[in-house]
Order: sequence, then C-alpha cells, then structure tokens
Amino acid sequence: MFEIVYRYDPAFPHEPVPQTPAEAMAWLERGNHHFATLLDVPSLTEQSRRVLPLDPRDFGLGGTDDKAPAQEPFAAILGCADARVPTEIVFEQGCNDLFVVRVAGNVVGSECLGSLSYAVHHFHSLKLIAVIGHLHCGAVTAAVDLYMQPGKYLAFATNYPIQSIVNRISPAVRGAVLALRRVHGPDVTDRPGYRASLVELTVVLNAAWAAFSLKQELADREDSPLGVVFGVYDLVSRYVRLPIALSGPGTPDTGLHPPPGDERAFEQLGDRVADGAFIRALLG
Repeated sequence: MFEIVYRYDPAFPHEPVPQTPAEAMAWLERGNHHFATLLDVPSLTEQSRRVLPLDPRDFGLGGTDDKAPAQEPFAAILGCADARVPTEIVFEQGCNDLFVVRVAGNVVGSECLGSLSYAVHHFHSLKLIAVIGHLHCGAVTAAVDLYMQPGKYLAFATNYPIQSIVNRISPAVRGAVLALRRVHGPDVTDRPGYRASLVELTVVLNAAWAAFSLKQELADREDSPLGVVFGVYDLVSRYVRLPIALSGPGTPDTGLHPPPGDERAFEQLGDRVADGAFIRALLG
C-alpha cells in the first residue's frame, strides 16, 4: 500500500523555496524520485508514505484579510495534456509550487508561449522552466504516422487545430529519422520496431527542441536569469529521464537536462539516444 499525504505543520509554516535554477531543478528531480519509488515496497501488505508539507494560505485559508494568495511558483512546466502524466504528482509538488501549461505534444504554440511569458515576467519566485515530454505520446505518434504515410495528410489539412500540433512536431520527426539512419544505417526502416523507435526518439527531440525555443525566447529575464531544461517521463519506471538505458527500476539516466545549443548538439543528442539500449531494444 502507498499513500501521499499533504500536511500543514504550524511549527514550520514556511517551507524554504529554491533560490537558484540549480536548486529548483534539484527539487523537481528529488520529488520525481520520491514519486517513482512509492511502489518500491516488498509486498502490498507493507506501506510506503510520502508527506508533502503545505501552507494553507496557498489555498486561501487562514488569511487575515480577504485578499487572494499571491502566485509564487518556483518552476514553470510545459507538459503534455496526456491524462497519465499529472505534473504536480509526478514531481511531488503542492499547490502554488508549479506554474503548469499543458497541451498535446508539449508544443510551443503562441498561447503556450504567451502563458509562460506571463509567468516569467510576473512571478519573481520563478527560477526554472522545464519541458516534460513522455514516452508513448499520442500526438507524437500521429506526427510519426503522418510522416510514414504522407497520403493521410489531406485528412489533417482540413482540421487546422490538429494540423497545427502535428506540424510543430514534424521537425523533431525528421531529426529522429536522420539520427536512426546515421546510427543504424539506411536499412533501419526495415527493422520490426522502426515505428516504435521513431516515436520515442521523436519524443526526446521534440521536448529538447521546445526547451531550446523557450530558452531563446524567455531565459534572459532582466532581474535574474532562468534555467531551462527538458526531460521525458517514462510511464513504466515513473522517472523523468533521458531514455537511453532500458526502462525499469534502477534506471541510470534519470533527471532533467539542458537543451542542445545548436544544430550539431541536436544531432549528437539524437545519435546518443538512438544508440542507447532503449532504442536498440525497440528496434528488435
């Protein structure tokens, strides 16, 4: 059995908050580790518990006046709308800790960019922006299938909202195609797991590209610079990671990562993931 408990301790009403991008990233990684290991108990008869401190004033409770609580998130997250990836739970954070924007495929559209820009310029507590993709992403799968079967594009062309999401993922699809060819040769398309490996490699490059874009747009804040990172949530291990090793307990490649800084760095990232045990296993 496991449980997540939110608790207010009047003896310690104020949790210290991250003061730097590095501290903010460490908080997210630590929270994700706690969440991922919730089920690491020998049997269902034993109990695993995580206690999350909270301040009721973040909910508007216990204040001395009628003012609404101020927003004071320490990190902004651009994530996918997938119901299997509940952002605050994945990082074991509470109310008013994260400013979360979720959209299918975690793509950087104008509305998402506007929301994150608002957070960057209005919340001085903000220290970090993180883009979180996830394995088995439906939006990325649609973009990959459209690449592999271009004859279906007309069906998307009449649905502008869906077309907009797929088009934003397409550069990452192309980058993943080239990486698989560089690492595994031109015949990689004949491998039984080519489609699956293309999907998951695209997930990585799509998240990295979104983080790169946000860094270009938002990181140079006047009062203090922001950190920008990315990661991929593994639905099997429950870790946010760079999927190079095989999925499962003890995965060594967990954590958040800075986005590549130029075209060559993107190629190196694609090649590194394509050459890892995770993609090799998918290829068959």
